[in-house]
Amino acid sequence: MAIKVNSNIKQGNMLDYVKLILRKVSFDSALFEKELRKAICALVEHEVEELKNWCYSQFYETHSGILNKCFIYA
Repeated sequence: MAIKVNSNIKQGNMLDYVKLILRKVSFDSALFEKELRKAICALVEHEVEELKNWCYSQFYETHSGILNKCFIYA
C-alpha cells in the first residue's frame, strides 16, 4: 500500500499532508515507520523539527521505538 505524494501539494502544505498520512497508517507499525522515513526525507529542516514534536505528542505511547529510531539523526 504505497501512498504517492500529490505533486500539486505545495511545500508549506506538505507537513499537513504528512500528518494526515501518519494518522491514517498509525494502525500498522511497519507502514507507519515507512511513511515517517519518507516524510523526514521530503520535508525541510524546520518542518522535520515540527513533525518530530507533533509525532511525539500524538504517537509516543504507541510508536515510541519507531520515533526514537527515525528521529535519532533528524
